[in-house]
Amino acid sequence: MFLFSLKTTSIRPSKTTSSYSWNSVNAPWCGHCKALAPEYAKAATELAEEGSELKLGKVDATEQTELGERFEIRGYPTLKLFREGQPVEYNGGRTAPEIIRWLKKKSGPPATELATADELAAFKEANEVFVLGCFKDKKSEAAETFSKVAATSDDFPFAIASEDAVIAAAEAQDGQVVLFKKFDEGRNVLDKVENADQVKDFVVANSLPLVIDFTHESASKIFGGPIKSHNLLFIDQKAGDFDAVSNNYRESAKQFRGKVLFVTINTGNDDHSRILDFFGIKKSDKPQMRMIRLEDDMAKFKPEDETNLDPAAVSAFVQGVLSGEVKQHLLSQELPEDWDRTPVKVLVAKNFDEIAFDKSKKVLVEFYAPWCGHCKQLVPIYDQLGEAFKDQDDVVIAKLDATANELEHTKVGSFPTLKLYKKETNEVVEYNGERTLEGLKKFIESDGDYGKAPAEDVQEDEEKQEDDEHGPRDEL
Repeated sequence: MFLFSLKTTSIRPSKTTSSYSWNSVNAPWCGHCKALAPEYAKAATELAEEGSELKLGKVDATEQTELGERFEIRGYPTLKLFREGQPVEYNGGRTAPEIIRWLKKKSGPPATELATADELAAFKEANEVFVLGCFKDKKSEAAETFSKVAATSDDFPFAIASEDAVIAAAEAQDGQVVLFKKFDEGRNVLDKVENADQVKDFVVANSLPLVIDFTHESASKIFGGPIKSHNLLFIDQKAGDFDAVSNNYRESAKQFRGKVLFVTINTGNDDHSRILDFFGIKKSDKPQMRMIRLEDDMAKFKPEDETNLDPAAVSAFVQGVLSGEVKQHLLSQELPEDWDRTPVKVLVAKNFDEIAFDKSKKVLVEFYAPWCGHCKQLVPIYDQLGEAFKDQDDVVIAKLDATANELEHTKVGSFPTLKLYKKETNEVVEYNGERTLEGLKKFIESDGDYGKAPAEDVQEDEEKQEDDEHGPRDEL
């Protein structure tokens, strides 16, 4: 075992040490920490066997509370590299190869110098993806720009070549940047370095596969990268048509490299059930696609013919979303016939505005998720609340399944969320008090003063209300 445990006295910032140490701050009860443990141990073992000066340690933050406070630990696991006593936080993948690659990058030169064709061949063999700068003059402006990009990039190894033999072996020319990869086209070439952003964009656009399979390991690359528009193909990877459909999908992906990520989500994987629910897709559905724009508050889009996955249809849909021709798709359940027969009224997206923004009533809405434990605990209390106000004509107690009904003007970040829509003004007040019958009654009776959340938490709803002075909208 090549991991060592640390205590408060073990980490003392020092500018005299020339070695590097990397530490995992964890808690024994943390599931993510347990999942990381074998990969972290594997990384420590591989580095030790290589004779690396990098030393990996771990801290139990439940015992070493002073360390947690000193280094401002906010979640588990937190991983930090201590370089000459100064901490650098790690936000990359959680596999041993990703951890080792990042550590070597941070503890060595920004770009590895390749002096021979054999060194280039070995570097190509060792790395799934890497970026090579070809500069005969290593002090040129282009070479310095390349090195600056290399210093700030944590995702892939960078190398630099100045010898004619190495540049020739790379089938490149002086001044070019070549991205080598063991998939898709195999290599991409940037002919001339103009600025750092141009190099970064080139690397981002070409370093990921044309089509990425969504997994725990790839999630950080998908959601943490700069490309925020994602086209998602929901398909059972064991289905007989998987190869044909995915090949069509790949053809379309070529047109949008660098603009849109094309992602496959295996509907046969039970771990993806929440994702299917989020997009309103059932496991038994035929292969179909959706698009999501993270930069637009997770806006989702659905093609008119969601099962037409020919390359032309896929490309037309993606282009329509990018151009604004395809409008956002909002989930809504059908309105139950008995939605108002009980003291707690059932809302769906289609009747939400009509009920919640009725200025003749105070309307309390619980936004819940069927799988949420806290929501389940609230059910008997909320039912009692409905009974308490059922005879007051100007008070409505309602609930909405926020996983199956989406509102353009209201986004909910946690469950359950309780919002009061005030009588006469439609001002929205979010509840932040205790989830008890007495607390909720006081919240309603005080017209939202008791237990209210800070005003900024409901800014979106207030903006909607200001735009809608004349009653509810009907486009939902």
